[in-house]
Amino acid sequence: MNSIVLTVSCKSTRGIVAAISGYLSKQGCNIVDSSQFDDLETGLFFMRVSFISETAVALDTITADFAEVAAPFDMQYEFHDPAHRMKVMLMVSRFGHCLNDLLYRWKIGALPIDIVAVVSNHFDYQKLVVNHDIPFHHIKVTKDNKPKAEAQLMDLVEQSGTELIVLARYMQVLSDDLCRKMSGKVINIHHSFLPSFKGANPYKQAYTRGVKLIGATAHYVTADLDEGPIIEQDTVRITHAQSPDDYVSLGRDVEAQVLARAIHAHIHHRTFINGNRTVVFPASPGSYASERMG
Repeated sequence: MNSIVLTVSCKSTRGIVAAISGYLSKQGCNIVDSSQFDDLETGLFFMRVSFISETAVALDTITADFAEVAAPFDMQYEFHDPAHRMKVMLMVSRFGHCLNDLLYRWKIGALPIDIVAVVSNHFDYQKLVVNHDIPFHHIKVTKDNKPKAEAQLMDLVEQSGTELIVLARYMQVLSDDLCRKMSGKVINIHHSFLPSFKGANPYKQAYTRGVKLIGATAHYVTADLDEGPIIEQDTVRITHAQSPDDYVSLGRDVEAQVLARAIHAHIHHRTFINGNRTVVFPASPGSYASERMG
């Protein structure tokens, strides 16, 4: 059996780790990586365990029998096959830096996902997407047709089996209903100036104010605009000698990197939503290469 990943969340109490490790041992499984976190404020427990079966026990058997272990702790749990490539839909408007970056990482195998479609409210990147042999869908969005446009989007999600939507600088606000339907399955990227620099040309506003540190934030999408649980962030320093164009260029670079890292964490089941925050377990030393290649 290949490596299997178990994710668990429940109320924190004594004996959880012992119950899980004991069960896996009895099933002839060897734990190769384990991360856990007790949130003392919320009283919740989160755990990610990677293991292999040394006795060729079927995954169905491990999954079925684990329910008896989970029941006393009221665990929410899932078993994942790391070889499974998550089906991802990308959405973009007119800024293509994140889209280009993700397509490149996907093409060289650095981001082991299946891109099932790219959706846009413009035609700017149709040729680029089609040249990658990926279905391109244009869904025009206006104030009048938004419900119809979102219904069309959800039809695509269901038809393609999409497991994750990535807003790669998609500049339309998703409805509360769609956010609820896809809770924990939509990731967005934006510059970290919010809410300080809202509206048009945020990097120009930052330049005018002499900002010395810019960055980007990737987060899960919720009904509260740009306030969903944060998955990944990063920054880059700016000096007085740099121009507004430098701000834009550096900002786009950090946005692309942050979004890719957030997707990487999600598809390898290292993220847990914890109220308005997230628990994000880091990739263990030596595991990045195997995660990268799926």
